[in-house]
Amino acid sequence: MRPEATQEVSDDDGVGRSHRRGTGLLGFAAILLVTFGAFNMFDGIAAIARSHVFTEDASYVIGDLRAWGWVVLLLGAAELGAAAAIAAGRSWARWFGIVVLALNALGQMMFLPAYPFWSVVLIAVDVVALYALSVYGGQALPDDIPAGRAWTASPGTTMRPPA
Repeated sequence: MRPEATQEVSDDDGVGRSHRRGTGLLGFAAILLVTFGAFNMFDGIAAIARSHVFTEDASYVIGDLRAWGWVVLLLGAAELGAAAAIAAGRSWARWFGIVVLALNALGQMMFLPAYPFWSVVLIAVDVVALYALSVYGGQALPDDIPAGRAWTASPGTTMRPPA
């Protein structure tokens, strides 16, 4: 497992503190995954139980309300698992979260006939969480480079600390 990248930052007081780059975006994505993963699980259970909160007589491209309820329930469970792995700092979790969010956006497109407004909201939130997981570079600085020093690289060369 790679060490996480750290960067030295200072407050206005001049007091230095160390933090991991990108952890704010990863934390934000994990919170979105937990929140909407739980919502997906509730929606899935309601759809499986044929609850009356969904649009009546909706026609689906594939399957019925109950089938899509199972899909949404499983996607919700996968989102909760991705959030737990991201919070635990697993290196593969970011990519797993991206795949789960992309699948959830597609699943919500198929779930549109059941609950149109909520599905559009979830698709929008999936896009925001995809952005949060995608922009985090995840590249770790080697341990021998002091925190806060800039990296320089020319095209075709390896990353080296400044001399």
